[in-house]
Amino acid sequence: MMAIADLPPTFTTGTARASGIHPRDLYDARETGLIIELSRGVFRHATAPAASFPDFLAVTYSSPCAIVCLLSAAAVHDLTDEIPPTVQIAVSRPSRAPRISFPPTTAYRFEPSTFELGLTRIDAAPGESVRIYNPARTVVDLMRLRHRIGEPQAFTALHRYLRSRDASPVELVQVAAALGVEGPVLHAVEIASAG
Repeated sequence: MMAIADLPPTFTTGTARASGIHPRDLYDARETGLIIELSRGVFRHATAPAASFPDFLAVTYSSPCAIVCLLSAAAVHDLTDEIPPTVQIAVSRPSRAPRISFPPTTAYRFEPSTFELGLTRIDAAPGESVRIYNPARTVVDLMRLRHRIGEPQAFTALHRYLRSRDASPVELVQVAAALGVEGPVLHAVEIASAG
């Protein structure tokens, strides 16, 4: 039988149970401060290195196939100053959106054929990465969902992306074409570049 201290820095109730740890021992460890509950059924050792994005860790362990997207990704890529009120994640359309009460989470269903387009990873904690869309995919998603997310947020992200050192308008248009919104994004890029 494995001890709680032998579990990885972040783990789920399922991982603990599979290691022979009784749920009672797990919740005793939480009550004594040995572990911290990030989300229902997701725990982190209190002595583990600080997580840069603990909410992303919690969501990733609750829904491993999810990808951080939209304003949550924009905040990571410095494409917005807005702090999203929920962790925004993408899930592939045939799958059900996860029900995560904490941290507050909003799921968007994306097409399976383009679901992993622009997928990258960031470290949410030392040695623990989460799936997230890259800056170009993030901008295109904000543009194509601007009626739901907000036009000011979409255009701010676009302008910041185009001013960034790593900007690639060609990549932006390629991603837009793959997602079926090449015309509106190309038009927005032309207007932003002219201004």
